[in-house]
Amino acid sequence: MTDFIGILRTDELKNGTMKKIDVAGHKILVARVGERYYATDNSCPHMGGDLSKGTLKGTIVTCPRHHAQFDLTDGHVVRWTDWSGLKLKLAKIVKPPRPLKIHEITIDGDKILYRPSK
Repeated sequence: MTDFIGILRTDELKNGTMKKIDVAGHKILVARVGERYYATDNSCPHMGGDLSKGTLKGTIVTCPRHHAQFDLTDGHVVRWTDWSGLKLKLAKIVKPPRPLKIHEITIDGDKILYRPSK
């Protein structure tokens, strides 16, 4: 079993904010919504946009590149892109929707701990 790694203190993230962290050679996005913390891959599975430069509304993160949206609670796709019509249909054929990879984190006192995926 892989051990958890300390990545941030809880006071380093204000409610409704997110931050990119490089841990063990992997870029992850850590977000705080209320008193809950979430960790995902920082790279959008649509076109590789840097999610830390996107927006966070509730638990929905929006990629700055093509406006794909994902729910941080489980990674499911809310919207693959803000395109419509034929452009959207072609985009889904070329690059079918994929969920955002979620990572396990836990809180220990004032520390946010991350468990690297196998």
